[in-house]
Amino acid sequence: MLFKNIAVLTKDFDVLENQFVACDKAITYIEGVKPPEYSGREIDGKGKLLMPAFVNAHAHSPMTLLRGYGENMVLQDWLTKKIFPFESHLTGEDVYNGTLLAMAESLRNGIVSTTDMYYFCEDMIRAANDARCKLNVSRAFAGAPNEGDDIGSYPSYREARGLYEAFHDTSDGRIRVDMSLHAEYTSNERLVRALSEMAGEFESPVHVHISETKAEHEECKSRHGGATPIEYLDSLGLFEHGGTAAHCVWISENDARIMSEKGVIAATCPVSNLKLASGVMDAPMLLSVGVDIALGTDGAASNNSLSLLEEIKLFSILTKERYKDPTLIAPREALYAATRAGFVSQGRPDCGYVEVGGKADLIVLDISSPGMNPIHNMKNNIVFSAGQGDILMTVSDGEILYDNGEYTSIDIEKAIFEAAKSTRRILGELDAAS
Repeated sequence: MLFKNIAVLTKDFDVLENQFVACDKAITYIEGVKPPEYSGREIDGKGKLLMPAFVNAHAHSPMTLLRGYGENMVLQDWLTKKIFPFESHLTGEDVYNGTLLAMAESLRNGIVSTTDMYYFCEDMIRAANDARCKLNVSRAFAGAPNEGDDIGSYPSYREARGLYEAFHDTSDGRIRVDMSLHAEYTSNERLVRALSEMAGEFESPVHVHISETKAEHEECKSRHGGATPIEYLDSLGLFEHGGTAAHCVWISENDARIMSEKGVIAATCPVSNLKLASGVMDAPMLLSVGVDIALGTDGAASNNSLSLLEEIKLFSILTKERYKDPTLIAPREALYAATRAGFVSQGRPDCGYVEVGGKADLIVLDISSPGMNPIHNMKNNIVFSAGQGDILMTVSDGEILYDNGEYTSIDIEKAIFEAAKSTRRILGELDAAS
């Protein structure tokens, strides 16, 4: 297809006006004149901006089923009284339904790729494939095996290995399987070492929750002779092939140096971290030592939406407030975190920029709307002014998946119905058991 007379947000986050952009799975042409002898679909770009699609760098997609279920609770009560009991009733079909609903919401929000940590991962892959979305999925290790236990019999260990061997780099590269540790506090040394060995065997990055709360961070230090979660896990070889560390609210400067050395990207989830009163990531410190920052939403149970535009704006504003310095986190940095950094964290080096040869993972943004005008600086408007309604089209691998309210890969009415059906059944089972 060909976008004609459209503004383009370049790899350097500058704007080129009145461009012609042709693509199939990748971008094949960007010039100020129409390509000669072109034949195919043409899309009028007047009043529109073409930019890289977003990446959700940390999520639990099936948790759309728990949206709004537990509110105004402290984290531990929220988990033990609401989330864990609900999740204990999930089936693979429920996880499929929740994930497909998340994919629909993501596409409406310009997200084409998600880094996810959950279980029933084959059903998540099925949903992502049906939606034609990209997915980095991982079955998180959790538990505390004793020295004499057969580690291979642990469900999370067995499922993670089988998932990688069956699905990694499938669906024309859309599906990637990462290794994952849920967290330091839900594991022990033997489990971490087993995961480190598996990650080394597959040369796989690791996805892990890190220092989300002050209590988590300090209790780890108490358990491990003063070592923080990053220091402790690194000492066990977990980050030899890089990875994604979700949250990183309470990490130290030494943690950040380890992350920089090992190529670990921090995935910050500003809305979730605020809603659970976990705190605000020290982004300037991380950036100063060379740690890339990507943006995630966390699960819809703790957010409660899957909107990268919300995360972009808060990421910038919260950092300014934390340091009382309005110059921190420029729009260019916020947009990089939402696009290119996310794809890099997923091991997708050819995604996240509008340039010939890059994958055609794209958003068409309405820049003629009242809230996007006047335009003194396009980057400023995207970061601080754009809303969900300004996203007109979402494209992945050159395929239009969302187009001005219409989905091409998802029966949206059925997806909403089936997700609600799953939720009703689980709530009924919980009521019957109480």
